[in-house]
Amino acid sequence: MRVLVIEDNSDIATNIGDYLEDRGSVVDFAGDGVTGLHLAVVNDFDVIVLDLTLPGLDGIEVAKKLRHEAHKQTPILMLTARDALEQKLTGFESGADDYMTKPFALAELCARLEVLARRGKGPQSRVLKVADLTFNLDTLTVNRAGKAIQLNPIGLKLLQALMEASPSVVTRQDLEQKVWGEELPDSDSLRVHIHGLRAAIDKPFDQPLIHTRHGIGYRMVEPDAVQA
Repeated sequence: MRVLVIEDNSDIATNIGDYLEDRGSVVDFAGDGVTGLHLAVVNDFDVIVLDLTLPGLDGIEVAKKLRHEAHKQTPILMLTARDALEQKLTGFESGADDYMTKPFALAELCARLEVLARRGKGPQSRVLKVADLTFNLDTLTVNRAGKAIQLNPIGLKLLQALMEASPSVVTRQDLEQKVWGEELPDSDSLRVHIHGLRAAIDKPFDQPLIHTRHGIGYRMVEPDAVQA
């Protein structure tokens, strides 16, 4: 298992880490909510141990941001010194998958993490993300900056191709192949549909994401990486 422990009590974090590493797990640590959220977003962990009370961002906020902003579904086991039902319910509502109250037995913690890790390897929703644009491939829903965007089937195919390749350029030929297969359209069809996609994805917002490489094709890239 690869485990992220977000816990500001160094003694508790060390005890958890030593116990899990002795049993073959790889453990990373964060002592505050901001650092823990960053590590959880940029890395793929099998499971996260998340303390409720943290400096910077508390465990509730970390879980919410991980689920609703970063769209990460890594299983979360939340730790707290409180045993109130209201606290547990708040933890589950924020995105936690399991809950343990301090003090706890390390053997039980390890067993619960193993269960969560196995469960986490099951089917997950497939979500593409570029900057503030998300595309859920299972529900075919598109959102940018929290605003729902409606696209026709060709627009959805173009968007998927561009987001999956981001930040690389997708040639006109590749886009036409992905959308229309062997039955290629007339020469203006791709340009027309790209124009429609830009009208939906870029025009209502301050920063464009779709960029033309003249004579080659198109790419989708975050605003601060346009020159790359």
